[in-house]
Amino acid sequence: MRNAFSMGVLLAISMVFGGCATQQASVDYTAFRQAKPRSLLVLPPVNNSPDVNATTSMLAQVTQPLAESGYYVIPVTLMNETFRQNGLSNPPDIHAVAPAKLQEIFGADAALYITITKYGVSYTVFNSVVVVSANAKLVDLRTGTTLWSGSATANNDQGNNSGGGPLGLLVTALVKQVMNNTMDASHTVAGKTSSILLSAGRPNGLLYGPRSPRFGTDGQAHP
Repeated sequence: MRNAFSMGVLLAISMVFGGCATQQASVDYTAFRQAKPRSLLVLPPVNNSPDVNATTSMLAQVTQPLAESGYYVIPVTLMNETFRQNGLSNPPDIHAVAPAKLQEIFGADAALYITITKYGVSYTVFNSVVVVSANAKLVDLRTGTTLWSGSATANNDQGNNSGGGPLGLLVTALVKQVMNNTMDASHTVAGKTSSILLSAGRPNGLLYGPRSPRFGTDGQAHP
């Protein structure tokens, strides 16, 4: 009886600690490697945050990490103007366009669909932190197959180490709030999020594109 009780306790403890540990599942790159996309079309990000500037801010900063990863990216201005001339300006409507139609219009191999889930300042009593979170998926425009998906979050939190007690903490938080709002800190953090999300070579991230000297050398640890 005592042994059964002991085993039960050990099992319960293992379940508790097992539940605390999380491990991100590996990405299956099979379809990605087979598709070998060379050119990418980045669609205007869907903005699920309250900040109306989120889509423009994120879109302005996604080309660089993709180009540095070895892909040709359809110019953002060309993409925007093409959709505008066709009466499309709302990101959700643009995301709803059929992949085959996007391929016909732009000639790109794959399209990147981005959704912004957080963008802006998060307030607490003694702190003010800018947080930008987004997720993305890469879709083969020739087949409609999802080649890759991922998510990323960045912030500008450097802690609040004021030694002036509660009053000092409040003053520091107020200063940070003013700086975050006046210096457009969200745009800077959005650049960090874009880099984390779209730079090749990161765990479970995009593979290097054909223009990169590292093309075909990454993602080997995944199935």
